[in-house]
Amino acid sequence: MAEGRVHLLADVGSTFTKLCLVDAAVPAVLGWAAAPTTVATDVNAGFDAALAQLGPEAARAGRTLASSSAAGGLRIAAVGLVPELTMKAARLAALGAGGRVVEAFAFRLTSADLERLRALRPDMVLLAGGTDGGDAEHILHNARALASGLPDVPIVVAGNRGARDEIAGILAGRPAVRFADNVMPDVRRLDLDPARECIRELFLERIVSAKGLDRLRSRAEVVMPTPEAVLRAVALLSRGHASSPGLGELMAVDIGGATTDVYSCAEGRPASPAVVLRGLPEPFEKRTVEADIGMRHTLASLLEQCQAADLAGAAGAPTDAVRSWAEAAGRDPGHLPASEGEHRIDLALAAAGIRLAAERHCGWLEEAYTPEGRVWIQEGKDLGPVRWVVGSGGPLAAAGSRAGELLAGIRRAPGSVRLLPAAPQFLADRRYLLWAMGLLAADEPAAALELMKRHLEPC
Repeated sequence: MAEGRVHLLADVGSTFTKLCLVDAAVPAVLGWAAAPTTVATDVNAGFDAALAQLGPEAARAGRTLASSSAAGGLRIAAVGLVPELTMKAARLAALGAGGRVVEAFAFRLTSADLERLRALRPDMVLLAGGTDGGDAEHILHNARALASGLPDVPIVVAGNRGARDEIAGILAGRPAVRFADNVMPDVRRLDLDPARECIRELFLERIVSAKGLDRLRSRAEVVMPTPEAVLRAVALLSRGHASSPGLGELMAVDIGGATTDVYSCAEGRPASPAVVLRGLPEPFEKRTVEADIGMRHTLASLLEQCQAADLAGAAGAPTDAVRSWAEAAGRDPGHLPASEGEHRIDLALAAAGIRLAAERHCGWLEEAYTPEGRVWIQEGKDLGPVRWVVGSGGPLAAAGSRAGELLAGIRRAPGSVRLLPAAPQFLADRRYLLWAMGLLAADEPAAALELMKRHLEPC
C-alpha cells in the first residue's frame, strides 16, 4: 500500500458524519464508518466516534479531505435584476456552488426586502444584475442598500463588470467581499464557475468558522460544501477521465436528513422542432436543492406535501402509523426504523420525496396557441433522453434490494408534461460514496471514476 495515495475522506452532514478511507493506488475502499453529527456541541466528537470505527488503518492516510453540510448547509440569498434572466443565473450559480438559496430578490431592494434579509440571516449574499455594458443603476442601488442595511454579511458580486469599481467603493470596509465575473455577461450566455469559486472561498474562510467547524480544519482540509462534492462526482461520472469513458448524460438524486439535492449532466434541449425553449439555456451541469424535502429535519414538510393515504397505501400501513412515524423521526434526526413496518413507512416517504424533488428539477411543457396553431413551450431541461439515474443518500444505502423502488418514480409517465427521463436505468450508491468520490476527484480523478463504476450497483 502506498501511504502517499491513501486518503481519509470525511463528510460532516446534517445528521451523520461519514468517513471513507481510500487507497487510490489500487484503487480500493479500505473502510467506511458513520456516527451522529454533533454540531450542537463539537463536530469533532462525531468525527472521533466515526474515526474510532475505522481503527488504526486510518493512521495511514496521507491527506484528510472533508466536506460539510452541517447546521443546514450554506445559506445564500440571491439578489439580481430580471427574474427570468440575471436572477435565474444567480440562483444557478449559488446552487451549483453547494449553497441553498433561502430567498431570491429581483429588481431594486426595498426597505421591506432588507428587513426580510435581516430576518433570514443568510451566510452570504450573491449580488448580480445587468449584462456587461448594460444596466448598472439597479446593481448600484442594491449595493448601496446592502452596504447600509446588511453591513456584516459576506457578499459575492457577480454582475455588470462596468459597475465593479463603483461597487468596490460602496462596499469598502466590509468584512468580506469577493468579485467574480458576471454570471450572465450577455443575454444568451451564462458564466457560473467564477462565482461558484468565490462562494467556495468564502465558505472556507468565514462560514466554516461561523458554524463551529474551524477546529476540524486543524486535522482535515474542509474543502467544499457537500453538494459541491457530489456535483463534482456526478460530473466526473458523466464525462469520464482520460482514456476511461464516462456514462454520458445522467441524473442523480441525493436525499438527506434536511434536504434533497438533484443533479443532472445533460444538454436538455427540446427533443422536437415543434417545441420552443423559453428563457435562458441551462448549464450542462445543474444542481437544485429542495430545502423542504428531507427525511428527518424537514420530514413534517414532506408529509404535508404528500397525501397521507397514498403514503399509507405504499407502505402497507395505517395512516395514523405514517403520521406517528414522521413525528417521531422529525423530532430525533438519529431515529432509525425499529421494525419492518417502520422501515416500509420510511421507504415510502423517501420514494415520495425523491419523486417530488426530481419533478422540480426537470423541465416541463406548456401548451400555447399562436396564429400558426398550437405549439409547446419548454421551460427548463428536457431530461427525457437521459439513460442513467443514480440514487444516493441514507435511505438508498439502507434500502438494500429495495433501492429500485425508491427510484422508480423518476420516470416520465405517458402524457406527462414533466420532462423526466423516459426509460432510465437505475444505479444505487449503496455504499454512500458519491460525496467521497467528489472529494477524491481533485487529486485522483482516475481512481474516483473507477471506484464509482465499480460500486454503483444496478437496481
